[in-house]
Amino acid sequence: MPLNRLNPVDLSPPTGFSHAVTATGSRLVFLAGQTALDSEGKVTGTTLPEQFEKALTNLLTALRHAGGTPADLARVTIYATDVADYRAQAAKLGAIWRKLAGRDYPAMAVIGAVRLWDEECLVELEGVAVLD
Repeated sequence: MPLNRLNPVDLSPPTGFSHAVTATGSRLVFLAGQTALDSEGKVTGTTLPEQFEKALTNLLTALRHAGGTPADLARVTIYATDVADYRAQAAKLGAIWRKLAGRDYPAMAVIGAVRLWDEECLVELEGVAVLD
């Protein structure tokens, strides 16, 4: 496995992320920001959980086509237009993550964004994966 997830006991316990990830693979995959767009470029879903599930599905689809799996994700950045709503829905979003990507958590950050490229989008995910 090219990734080693580090969660030191002297830091707060991580919930749905890893504090640090070391990578020793030979190929990096930079995943473009993905939102809740369907294959025709139309925004799907009106709630944050619906859009998060579609955006994560899109990110994992791009990763799969690059030859990777969710366990290969070293870093994911999440841009949310409403961080308070993101925090309020964290349990639902975590369940969606575990269903689609499992429990091999990458280093993650959630960043508030005034708006995303498509105004109807509530969330965007981008990532970096390391493959053998």
